[in-house]
Amino acid sequence: MMSTRTRPARESPALTFLSVLIVAGCVLGGPTAASGGVSKTDPVFSRWSWPVSDPHTITTPFRAPAHEYGAGHRGIDVDAPVGALVSAPAAGTVAYRGTVVDRPLLTIDHGGGYVSTFEPLVSALAPGDTVSVGEAIGTVAFGGHTAPGSLHIGVRLDGSYINPSLLFGEVPRAVLLPCCDPL
Repeated sequence: MMSTRTRPARESPALTFLSVLIVAGCVLGGPTAASGGVSKTDPVFSRWSWPVSDPHTITTPFRAPAHEYGAGHRGIDVDAPVGALVSAPAAGTVAYRGTVVDRPLLTIDHGGGYVSTFEPLVSALAPGDTVSVGEAIGTVAFGGHTAPGSLHIGVRLDGSYINPSLLFGEVPRAVLLPCCDPL
């Protein structure tokens, strides 16, 4: 008796290659199309510096969600001992300081659509205060989803979360490797 089952069609190499590119873009956490991307010629981008002292150890990387309300990690967590001084990565104006759920946080509007958030962070700054790049904005505290001794850094560009590592020059360039038989 012959089987009437058919074998699934094999994807073309071009379709496989396109799928790999799309997945790589999502995994690397590149900017969303809606955000317009991050350009090195952007005047805000060119002035960012790390808000914590060396070494800059990322304990939890950015993981872009599949959709606006999907699971992911909308920022990076870096090693920073409780009490460590945190500085402004770029000039801006404090937009919010307060406690959300169980964690103290600070949000800075850097202009150009960039907004950064730091948590858990205790600060004496108030909304409306201006800060310059490298200026102390607070100290690492306890609370939130980060492990004690970690600082969460989140960045939005035009309302969409982007990988903060892009602004600190920490995301390596993608290298395309051969993946398929020649067409």
